[in-house]
Amino acid sequence: MAGIVIAQTTMDDETKAYEMARAAVEARLAAGVHVDARMTSFYWWKDAVQHEREYRVSFNTSTEKVAELEAWVHERHPYGVPQWIVLPAGAASQEYLAWVVKETTAE
Repeated sequence: MAGIVIAQTTMDDETKAYEMARAAVEARLAAGVHVDARMTSFYWWKDAVQHEREYRVSFNTSTEKVAELEAWVHERHPYGVPQWIVLPAGAASQEYLAWVVKETTAE
């Protein structure tokens, strides 16, 4: 059976974060998506330290869908260089694993 991962990005627009989360689930690219409460991010950009209020978007998906999800997110993301981090799920219940795989492969 496939494994699962949590793929994360961030964006500064709450409405766009919600739209992307819902669309990823509707497209069966993620079984579920969490949009975390607004946070403050600090980072280097164009030779200066920047800060921005952002929302973390975490996609629960199968290892088999993660590359397709990455391409899909990058096509729709408002940032020129969006964050894209994939975290392996070191352990997950068999029931949850089966649910994620089922929901990302269903027609």
